[in-house]
Amino acid sequence: MTPVGTATEAPEQPTVVQPAVPPYQPAHRDRPPRRPPLPGPAVAVIRISIGSALLALWVVFFALGLAGFEAARSQLVLYSQLRTQLADATEPIGGPIDPGTPVALIEAQRIDLRYVVVEGTAAGDLRAGPGHRRDTPLPGQAGTCVLYGRATGFGGPFRHILDLRPGDTITVTTGQGTFGYRVDGVRRAGDPLPGLLPSGGGRLTLVTAEGVSWRAGWAPNRVAYVDATLQGTPQPAPAGRLTGVPKADLAMQGDPDALVPVVLWLQLLILGGVGAAWAQRRWGGAQAWLVFTPVILATLWGASESAIQLLPNLM
Repeated sequence: MTPVGTATEAPEQPTVVQPAVPPYQPAHRDRPPRRPPLPGPAVAVIRISIGSALLALWVVFFALGLAGFEAARSQLVLYSQLRTQLADATEPIGGPIDPGTPVALIEAQRIDLRYVVVEGTAAGDLRAGPGHRRDTPLPGQAGTCVLYGRATGFGGPFRHILDLRPGDTITVTTGQGTFGYRVDGVRRAGDPLPGLLPSGGGRLTLVTAEGVSWRAGWAPNRVAYVDATLQGTPQPAPAGRLTGVPKADLAMQGDPDALVPVVLWLQLLILGGVGAAWAQRRWGGAQAWLVFTPVILATLWGASESAIQLLPNLM
């Protein structure tokens, strides 16, 4: 018997050792072997190729889109200059005229054409609007006046002139007055040339480019012309006009002098990219791009403007 008041001790429970649970192991799957990294030169070539392709796409986007805003602003400035010169009777009507000077206002109601014409037909001159070929008389004067205009780039001022029909009227205002021309027709390479002008007659020839098949509307590759005859008596042409123009002023020619600015702009673009990469390591991404994005965009804009001058001037 157990004495009264004596506690009964519980038997000692044996210690149960839980077996260690192995960590969860996912089912084994066969993984393809990792590709070896590309060698450094191959990576450099790929990056350069991608960068060049993106730069080319930017130039196309700039020429067909953003450049139109620049041309519109240039037209506003040129119109103000032309109106002031006409009011002051200081509009040049002959002799040597500096390229880029406003010389006329051309209008064609049927196609909603209304642009200030500048002197010169090089690619750089046609960024602002239609250009007057410097070895021909000015509009309203005796002889054949030739005006060039882009078909797509920088707003494409002459993109619709091929829609003109015989009998349509083109009006041109210069320092010698306002003149009306009646459209004779549209012609292309291989079509018959217009007849000889009568003595003292005047003609206006508009020159642009057009694309055929898949090039239509965005990549013109051949020259087209619109001829119109002056209605009324032409004005005399002062002496001193050029007897010829450089090759860069002819139809579908680029300006090789723009190559040096392109190279300089690209060098600045590379420096901007290197500076952005360095700043990103030192300051962080947001701060670096906040500072360098305007710099890169400005250099891209300048490089694009210069690069377009290497392309045919009527595009």
